[in-house]
Formats: sequence, C-alpha cells, structure tokens
Amino acid sequence: MTQVTEHRPPLSPDAPVQGARTAALATAFVRGGVAAGLGLGALAVLVTGAWIASPFPDSGPGGALHAAAGLWLLAHGADLLRTDTAGGTLAPLGVTPLLLTALPLWLAHRAARDTLDAAGGRPTPSIAGAVAAVSGGYLLVAAVVVVYTESGALPADLLTAGVWTPLTVLAAAAAGAWTAHGRPLPGRVETVVALRAAGRALTVLLGGGAALAAASLLWHAGDAQASLNGLAGEWSGRVAVLLLVLALLPNAVVWGMAYGLGPGFSVGTGALVTPLGFAGTPAVPDFPLLAALPAEGRGMWLHWTAAAVPVAATLLLGHRVGRAARAWPAREAVRVGLVASWACGAVVALLAAAAGGPLGVGRLASFGPVWWQAGAAAVLWGSVLGVPTALAVRSWGLRGRGRGAAALAAAKGVPVAAGAAVLALLPLPLPVPAEAARDPRGAGAGTEPADPADPADATWSAEGPAAAAPLGALAALDALEALDDLDDLDEGTGDGAYGFLPAAWEPPAQQTAPEREREQERGQQQEQEEEREQEREQGPAPEAAP
Repeated sequence: MTQVTEHRPPLSPDAPVQGARTAALATAFVRGGVAAGLGLGALAVLVTGAWIASPFPDSGPGGALHAAAGLWLLAHGADLLRTDTAGGTLAPLGVTPLLLTALPLWLAHRAARDTLDAAGGRPTPSIAGAVAAVSGGYLLVAAVVVVYTESGALPADLLTAGVWTPLTVLAAAAAGAWTAHGRPLPGRVETVVALRAAGRALTVLLGGGAALAAASLLWHAGDAQASLNGLAGEWSGRVAVLLLVLALLPNAVVWGMAYGLGPGFSVGTGALVTPLGFAGTPAVPDFPLLAALPAEGRGMWLHWTAAAVPVAATLLLGHRVGRAARAWPAREAVRVGLVASWACGAVVALLAAAAGGPLGVGRLASFGPVWWQAGAAAVLWGSVLGVPTALAVRSWGLRGRGRGAAALAAAKGVPVAAGAAVLALLPLPLPVPAEAARDPRGAGAGTEPADPADPADATWSAEGPAAAAPLGALAALDALEALDDLDDLDEGTGDGAYGFLPAAWEPPAQQTAPEREREQERGQQQEQEEEREQEREQGPAPEAAP
C-alpha cells in the first residue's frame, strides 16, 4: 500500500506582515464608511427634527430623509436638481452651505489620521494606501446616497457628484494623513516663510470679510428681521431659517472678502456688487442674509473703506517676508513675496468657488464671487503692495541690524569688525561689513589674513557663513525671528539682547584674594626663571686685567 504525502510550500517570512497590512487596509476602508455614515446620520437627525417640529410638513418622513441625503451631498460639492419648477425643467442648486461641510470633512480627516496612528504597535498601511482605503469606503456610501436621491424631490447631479465629491473626500483624507505625520512643511526655509506669510494674509482677509458682512448685516438689521418674519410665522419655521442662515454664514464671510478685494460678487446674472457700486438688476430671493446687500447705485466713501482689508493683509504679508529676508538677496525676497501672493490667491480662488454657485436657471444661474477674479485680485494686491513692503522691511532691517552690531561691539569694548564676525558665525548668515569679511578675526591692521588651510579659519573660506551646518526649515525660521531682537538696540530697549552673546564677549569674573595671590606667585616664579635663563645664556663674567 502506497502512502501519499502532501507537500506544502513553506510560508514566507513576510506573510504575517503582508496579512497585517491587508487587515489594516480593510480597517481603513471600514473607517471611511463609518465616517460617511456618521456625517449622514447627524444631518438626518437634524433634518428629521426640523420636520417633526414643523406644524405643516409638506411630505412624510421619506421626504425628510431624501432632503437630508441631498444636503449631505451638497456639503461635498455636488449640485442638486430642483424638479418643482414652473416649467418642469430641472433647476440646479449649487450654493454649498460651507458650515455643513465641516462635520463630514472632519470625519474623513479623522478616519485617515487614526488609520496611520501606530499606537500600541499595530501595523499601519502606507500613506497612499490609507488615503485610498479611507476614501474608497467613504465614497462607497456616497454612491449609495446618490442612487437614493434619484427617487426624491432633489436628485443629485451625476456629473458634479462624480467629480467634486471624490476630490473633496480625497483632500480631507490627505489632510488627515498629513496631520498624522506631524504636519510637515517643505524643507526650504524660503518655502516655509512664503506659506506662513500667505496663511497670515489669508487670516486677515477672512477676518476682514467677516467684519464687512457683520457690519452690513447690522446696518440692515431691520430689513433682515422683516425678511425672517415674512419667511416663517411659526417659531419652528424661524428656527429652521436661522439654522440655514447659520450654515451660510461662512459663505457670507467669503463674499465679504471678495467684496473687499475689489471684484465683489454677483447676485444674479448681470448683477454685480463691488465697492464702486451695485450695478445691474439683481435677482435676489427673500432671505435674511441677502437683505444685508448695499443699496443699488454708485458706492460712497464708506464702501470704499473696504479696501482696507486687502491693504492690511498684503502689508502683513510683506512684513513677514521682509523680516525673514534680511539675510537673503533682494531677488530672493521678491521671489518669496510672489510665491506667498500666489499661494494666498490660490486659496482665495478655492474658497470663492466653494462659496458660490447657481440657484436656478436664467437670472438665478450665478450667485457669489467669480473664483478666478477673486484669486487674481489677491495675487495682484500681494504683488503690487506686498512685494515692495517686503523689500522696504528688509532694507530697514539691514540698516537696523548694522547699527545693532556696532552697538553691541561698542558696549563690550570689541572692535566693530570682530563683533560683526562673531554675529556672522551664528547659524543663519547676517550682513557683515566688507572689512570684517576680509579680516574675520577683526584685529585691524597688522594682522595677517585668514588662512583657509588653517582649521581655525576654515569657517571663513570662500563659502563664508553658509558653510555652517544647515538647520531645518522650521528651526532656521525660528532662529531668524529670534534674531529680530537686535532691532531693539536702536531705541535702547531689548532687555535680553545680550542673552545670546558668546561667552568670550562677557566681562571677566572678579578674582578672589587667594586667586590673586597665587597669580602673583606664579608671575614672580616666571620672572625668576627668565632671569636665570638670561644668566646662563650670558655665561660667566670675564676676569679683570691686572
């Protein structure tokens, strides 16, 4: 009888690792689906609660759920199609309430971040794998919701749902992966400076847009109140309208920002609102936020003051770039200023595109700022005003830093050239006078030039201070900002200006009495040894002649 033996290939040592990564990808996929379900469920609870509180509901619970599904897709950038128009044609609804996007995007962001969290030693997938898995699970739920809305009163537009929803989810998941890795920035200091300056300018623009929207709303508070009372007579209806106003407040902030930048925003096809005036025939629905629009006609000096918003933003952009560019050539400062302006303009264009859209067809086809006009205006403001400001701040900083180096040297009794040389030895290069660069040891006339072959003078090779070990981008930028304390020396301020000086610049410590005695004894012994050495060199004294 023949015995049959089954031979199996041995398991690969990488098999457990690959299995763990596959399980991690499956977990990430489930996380994405759960994140989508949580966002959809939260919105469904809110809409259902408003439907229950309404005294005259237009439809049953199915209609409320369809409305919640449509709003959830609208929050991801997809357009909805209204079917209850007078002519029976489909009318697009594409103005996304930006506040509604906060919860879904945060959930997708958190799902990707938690997937790449290696707490407890659990295996994690690659960054691309995590983003793809989380987005895939999220978009699977989104596809089901798109199909579900087709049977409701507000079906989703398949084109926008198939383009903008995946892009939005992928961006949120990628941001979560970036957060999981500590939000790293590019390695070049110039790029970090440009991004930080653009971020601060964008913050000022959004803050100014919020201030303009709030001021206009307060100025037209009576009209807004009348619009609210006309839309809903019951308290439940007013609460629903107020919730919609709250969801659209970020849109009003972006509209105010575009208004301050100059291009303004449209309130219907052919109707444009800018600081110069309100032109065209508006197609404004009855809504409290739209009741805060300025009066039609030419703008007055009060409207022109909105230009203070981009002026303040670009001045801050130029100031930040100029402060960091004191150790750079002027051409590099111009380049960084332009990069910051373009980065700020790109984000402004993205926000303007998200804050506007159609409310129907015909005259209702255009509402909100035009994205490319708003972005171009931000770039133009930054290039025309921000870049010259950066150059001016840089020049003033070089002037002040030169005086600061001289003041430090004079205060410590060190030659100016030597003081500048010590400042140049700092990790980031500072402006050094020409005589100090030629004679870094700063002794003045009579001192032989630095020898590149000498290890002590190796730092002062042709490469100069740039030969020092490079710092990380963030550490270098922090060091640049810390060195700005030198400017306080011009006004006699700067309590801690001497805190970072080398120890060689500090005054010598006072010696105690025993130390002075030992020093004197050593000096006397040295003098006696020198006298004996001289006697030995001279030899015995010659005898006198008889």
